[in-house]
Order: sequence, then structure tokens, then C-alpha cells
Amino acid sequence: MSVLIVTATYKNYLCNLILCTHMKAEIIAIGDELLTGQTVDTNSAWIATELNRAGIEVTGISAIPDRAARIIRILENAIRRSQLVLITGGLGPTSDDITKKTLCEFFGTRLVRNQSVLDNISQLLGRRGVALNAANISQADVPESCMVLMNKMGTAPGMWFEKDGAVIVSVPGVPYEMKHIVSDHVIPELQKRGIVTEIIHRNIMTYGLPEAQLAEKLTGFEARLPGEIKLAYLPSSGVIKLRLTARCDDAGKALNLLDQQTAILKATIPELIFAEYEASLEEVIGKELSDRAMTFATAESCTGGNISRLITSVPGSSAYFLGSVTAYSNSIKKTLLGVKEKTINNYGAVSVECAGEMAEGIRILTGCDISVATTGIAGPSGATPGKPVGTVCIAVSSDGGTHSGQFVFGTDRLLNIRRFSIAALDMLRRQIISH
Repeated sequence: MSVLIVTATYKNYLCNLILCTHMKAEIIAIGDELLTGQTVDTNSAWIATELNRAGIEVTGISAIPDRAARIIRILENAIRRSQLVLITGGLGPTSDDITKKTLCEFFGTRLVRNQSVLDNISQLLGRRGVALNAANISQADVPESCMVLMNKMGTAPGMWFEKDGAVIVSVPGVPYEMKHIVSDHVIPELQKRGIVTEIIHRNIMTYGLPEAQLAEKLTGFEARLPGEIKLAYLPSSGVIKLRLTARCDDAGKALNLLDQQTAILKATIPELIFAEYEASLEEVIGKELSDRAMTFATAESCTGGNISRLITSVPGSSAYFLGSVTAYSNSIKKTLLGVKEKTINNYGAVSVECAGEMAEGIRILTGCDISVATTGIAGPSGATPGKPVGTVCIAVSSDGGTHSGQFVFGTDRLLNIRRFSIAALDMLRRQIISH
């Protein structure tokens, strides 16, 4: 069975939807502005997320111009291969909004005036003190063969069609209007019609291995995954999210399978996993510090305060974060943090020795329970023999001692600052949980 949902105006009736045990959907975004880069298509990402939550697998997302021939061609192909297709955009009152007329052509129908839609438009504009004009009134004209889905957030209704065993729904491109119609009309109707496949995701957050090495380490794990479970790798600045996806006939079975595979994954790479749910390192660290009633401070050179920014982005961080010193110059490292002159002379400012003294110095200065310090070469200049661009030295200090490490990343300055910060947070996390 195929279902097509198009972002545009809806008519107030629903047709029977053929039931399926594994519904597939496509999303089509209409608008020249999407292809010129003037507008970013956030609608498709949101719709895909909501369909997945409803147990519908999205198999394709397309962006096409406001051209009738292109719209018709992609619809013809979509309803042959998908159970559900959503199209967004092209339902406004201006001449370049051609989706309604094109859908009339595609379904062999005509536009008719819908009094309920017109009343809704009149009420919406009346509350704003706006008089109806011909363009507004035209938005109450909908394809005769569609079921209208009322838009309480705007003037363009949603439209539900069926053809050749496929359902086609068209919704407006205005994000808050689209979300209202999909959430309040489309998803409930699809669920009511007996979509039985459950798609459940579980995100496992890891840090410590590049993607290729992590994939190699998990070769055996992947080979033994049951058929209902799929593993995906989603990397970002060193953090790799492992997404386990379960597709089953019922949620209970899906959750049981996810629990089993999560336990196996934890036993396979226990040292790399920092969360069994989608969370950032700074969020996980905040929870660990709060649970232990510990306080924290940073001494940053090459990261320039980025670690502090990440930590304080978490609500409630004032309960555990005391403060930071951005010690970019050697003189600040010495005068504020107590780094010894001979340490810099003998080992350099970019050294595990200097990082260790910075971490100890900020502990003394703030009286915190645990601290982290960074010093390195973000680039593009500053390399020295044996210390290329991308080198960072990190230290964590607590009453259990000071632990330091040196790492080498890439050559991009902004990316290095992000990677340095994440590496420091992970070292901090490991020390907290072993405290």
C-alpha cells in the first residue's frame, strides 16, 4: 500500500487507507527557494522524525521546484514505491503557489469552494483586523476529491487524497502550520487506520575511537544482530552516536530486543560508552557532578573558554561549576595559575607538565573538587618540532591526583577547538566516575 502526504491544503474527508505491516513513506518538499539555498528545508527533517515515531519508515526525501510537470512526475513515481508520501509547500495565495492546481490535474478533479475553510480564514483574519481579499478567498478553493484537514493555525488547509492504493496528503510549507496539521490530523488518522509496525530508536553515545576503528571493533556485534535490529553510526566531532533501530510488530518486542542488544553493546565497548540515551558529554558530566555533590572549574588556553561555554549551556550548571580562567598567555598561566617558569622553559607551554600545573592551579584558586585544563596548538600556525598543529595537552586534577594526556587532532582551527574540548570533557568524565 502507498500513502502520499503533500504539504498543501486539505479537504474535510478521509478515504480508506489500506492496512500494511511495514508502511514506507516519502517526503517531497516543493519550492524554488529550497533549491537556491534561500530557505533551509527544516520541514522534511521534522516530518521524518514524527513519522518514525509513529512507526512509519521514511525511504526518501526530495526537494523540487514549483513546476507542475516535476510535481506530477515525482508523484507518479512515489505512489508506485511508497505507502506514504508527504509533500510540503506551494499552497500560499500567490501566483507561484501551484500545488493545488497541479494536484487537481494529477487526480483529475477540479477546485471547489469549501465553506468551512472560508469560515476558518475569515475568523483568523478577522481576529487580526485584516480584511478578506480575493487571494485569501481563493485559499478556500480545494480539490473536489480531497478530504480537507482544517488548519487552525493558518489560511491554507491540508488535503488528503487516495489513488491506486496510495494516500497523498498535502500540507502548508509554513512550519508551525505544517506541524499542527501533521500532529493533529495526519498522524492520528494513520494510527487509527491500523499501522502496526513499531519503529523504535535507541541512541548509545560513545567517545574514544574514530568511526572506522569503532566499526571494526563492532564487526562481530553487527554480524550477530537479529534481523529486526539495525545499527547506524552517526559521528560528530569525535562523538559517535550508535543508533539501534528496532522494527517489530509490537512495541514490547522491540523494546526487549533493544534492551538485549544494548546490554551486549555495553559489554563489548564499556570504556567507550558515556550515555545510553541521546545526551552530550556536558550534560552527562553535569549529572555526574550533581549526583556526587562535586564542584568543578576549568583552566583553558587553546580552547579559549569553550569548555566553560559547553558546561554552562546545561541548565542548573551553577550548582557545580565555579568558574574558569582563560590563560592564553604564559604570564597569565604563571601569575594566576601558578605554572612554574622552569616548567615552561623545560617542557614548553604545550606540555602535559604545564597542563597539570594549570589544573592544579585552578583547583587552588577556586577551591573546586575537580578541574580540567587544556593547552595546545589549535592552528593554523604555532607548530613546533615534535608538536604539530592539532596537538593538545589535557589534565584533570582532584584529590585523587592529577592525570594528564597528550593528543593530536587535525589542522582546522575551529574544529580543533571543538575536538580539544570534547577530549577534555571525556577525560574529566572518566575521572569523575572513578573518583
